[in-house]
Amino acid sequence: MRHRIILLLLLIGSITTLLVAPLLGSERIPWAAVWQPAPDDPSSVIFWSIRLPRACLAWISGAGLAMGGMIFQAIFRNPLAEPFTLGISSGAALGATLAMRLGLGLSFLGFSGAALGGMGGALAAIGIVYALTRLRPGLTTSTMLLAGVAVNFFFSSLILMVQHTANFYDSFRILRWMMGGLQMVGFDASLHILPVTLAVAGIAWWLTSELNLLTLGDEWAVSRGVAATRVKTILFFSVSLMVGAIVSLCGPIGFIGLMCPHICRLLVGPNHRRLLPASLLFGGAFLVACDTVARTAMAPAELPVGIFTSFLGGPFFIWLLLRPSREGEMIG
Repeated sequence: MRHRIILLLLLIGSITTLLVAPLLGSERIPWAAVWQPAPDDPSSVIFWSIRLPRACLAWISGAGLAMGGMIFQAIFRNPLAEPFTLGISSGAALGATLAMRLGLGLSFLGFSGAALGGMGGALAAIGIVYALTRLRPGLTTSTMLLAGVAVNFFFSSLILMVQHTANFYDSFRILRWMMGGLQMVGFDASLHILPVTLAVAGIAWWLTSELNLLTLGDEWAVSRGVAATRVKTILFFSVSLMVGAIVSLCGPIGFIGLMCPHICRLLVGPNHRRLLPASLLFGGAFLVACDTVARTAMAPAELPVGIFTSFLGGPFFIWLLLRPSREGEMIG
């Protein structure tokens, strides 16, 4: 009963955050502009065309990144695992920076050249990590984790090299994109990542029992009839594609996938049947709140949201390292 109440409170809080955030900013939005929008009213245009789409993009991105971190922490049995430690985000970042450096102005289905490059880089990172894991028999979690870390370092060095060889304008664009941002106009960006996020959420919900068993170890899961390698492969590829799509649009926004699942475990426990919806709701609301603070704290100037989440994530990471581990805290 307690966990249901917490999930209900998370739902109410998440919806409230999503609706209130667009009202805040350097330009205050009156309620009349929300309930009686007019095409010639600047406040209505700001709310419906800029701030609400931005809040929706932040919510979907935060929910997806938090869910991705939760899944990776389960299948790798490592509390520090998240998309940014596995090379996926750096692969997407490399693809996007290459597109900006080469001046690719093409677009496809509403995706810019940088977004397409980001998705291509994420796919390349997935392929490299998976290929490295197949060099040794068995898809072990330690092999995949180490391969992801190696790919992350390699791609990060390539990003620095691309930025070093770029001109001043492209170098600034790359630097600004690497800070993470949600400056999108309209709902197109949200509609691009919503289907893949919903698909991954459906897959994860279908495999929550398997996730609970995998946190106990591969041997235990296999003894209970779980096809551990197949489940890990499905989850790894699906989450990687989702994270690649998010990063390709928003840039690298770090630590969401690390912080939110751990906070939700403290609230609802380690059972993934409860942890999955909690991570989605809390992750979405958390990134919306972070973005709201980032764009209002120094108004009319705007702080990139990736800087703000990293500012919060650094101390959290240290706390996580120093926090005494408890037996079974990641299992249901």
